[in-house]
Amino acid sequence: MLQLLSRMIAFAAALVPLAVSAQSSQYQNYPAKQVVIINPNLPGGAIEILARLLQQQLGARWNGKPVVVENKPGAGTVIGTDYVAKSAPDGYTLGMVVTSHVINPSLRSHMPFDTLKDLSGVTMIAVSHILISANPKFPANNVAELVAYAKKNPDKLTYASPGSGSSMHLAGELLKTMAGIDMLHVPFKGSGPAYIEVMSGRIPLIIDPLFSSMSYIRSGKMKPIAVTNPQRSGAARDIPTVAETIPGFSVQSIFGMVVPSATPRELVKRINADVVAVLKAPELRAKLSEVGLEVVGNSPEEFDAFIRSEIEKWAKVVKASGAKAD
Repeated sequence: MLQLLSRMIAFAAALVPLAVSAQSSQYQNYPAKQVVIINPNLPGGAIEILARLLQQQLGARWNGKPVVVENKPGAGTVIGTDYVAKSAPDGYTLGMVVTSHVINPSLRSHMPFDTLKDLSGVTMIAVSHILISANPKFPANNVAELVAYAKKNPDKLTYASPGSGSSMHLAGELLKTMAGIDMLHVPFKGSGPAYIEVMSGRIPLIIDPLFSSMSYIRSGKMKPIAVTNPQRSGAARDIPTVAETIPGFSVQSIFGMVVPSATPRELVKRINADVVAVLKAPELRAKLSEVGLEVVGNSPEEFDAFIRSEIEKWAKVVKASGAKAD
């Protein structure tokens, strides 16, 4: 009996590598048809630029198989991401996500999908720095002076952002919470009209990606206050971080890729390997650096863990600040 049991165990063990090999070989010919990358934001932004760079590089890596980018903006990226969540879990619909992906679950009361249950991470593609900047005539020149001004002028300070639910919006809410100050959020549909209001002096502050702000900084139309990332930007090392004044403060814009959660794990890993491979190309890194993006390229498991931890983090911030999707 023992001898028979030993033979059965040995036979089962011998089948394991065969099963793994068969499962892996199932995706050797992926993709066999057109792959669609969904951009859930307005055309022309950093996420679309990133999606189109991946479109080119992945198309080449996949031996010319067609890769297309479809823009499905709306509701703070919810519409496009919902489309991905409800797509077939076959690897042919890939979704781009930004920081609002981890903020929306607590900021919006009626989500059409469950961020954790319905979607799985492929990889965090890149991060970008966020800058708090001001009209040159604003009396504060750094975070300490900004906080002091806000405390001396309660209910008078406003800040602009390119939209409700964005990482820029919530950076302002986190600053309010951690510094114990009050600021009124003024959301815009994109950065362009927001800069007009700040440069006119009608709104003193704006929180926006560093790469979008630097042309205004260099021309003297705006002045920098601080970056919200935990470390200073390599592109602007003279600008301090908020954390240098308020320890533990950390907000950064992230760019990632997700798929429906039912997508087979081996296929998710295959897509991850291909995306990470193209991200390592020096020419792609250089192009991303030009628009202020720093490449990451982590594993699906690492990106999923990040998503979970960030959802918990922003839930606390939203609750403490009372922020809502305007």
